[in-house]
Amino acid sequence: MTPTQPTPAGQDTPELTTAAMVVLELAAPTREEAVAVLAERLLADGRIADLPGFLSDVHRHEHQLATGLPGGIGLAHARSSFVQAPSIAVGVMAYGQGLDFGAKDGAAHVVLLLATPASSYSGHLMMLAALARSLAKESFRESLRRANDAGVIAELINSTVDFSTV
Repeated sequence: MTPTQPTPAGQDTPELTTAAMVVLELAAPTREEAVAVLAERLLADGRIADLPGFLSDVHRHEHQLATGLPGGIGLAHARSSFVQAPSIAVGVMAYGQGLDFGAKDGAAHVVLLLATPASSYSGHLMMLAALARSLAKESFRESLRRANDAGVIAELINSTVDFSTV
């Protein structure tokens, strides 16, 4: 079964994010370093197979298009042959820090790294759309910024963002 196919009833679907893939008080000086920290979490959780290869795919996309969203969100993402399972790593910047992801309204205070297998083009787009719908809500963005527990942030994403169509 490919990651973009629905899971039959009775089978567990892997969570897109876990507390292990959340970094609180992220203090990276650049967006590239922030993305690398989040990618290391994906590697440690077995979600990607090769860190340099995956980062190369992410950086290639980052140089083509700004990935900053209104409301202080950085949304780095890539489809990559190094991705084992669709995943989202989350970093909440340390107090008073932000990173330039190219958003017109300023720095990102929450950074998300979306990783999908290279073969899941439509799944990748659906996940981006689902994230964008949730991130458009100020209450959701504020909940991510204010949560001080990695498990709470993982649960917010897994329960609030509707990935049922992916």
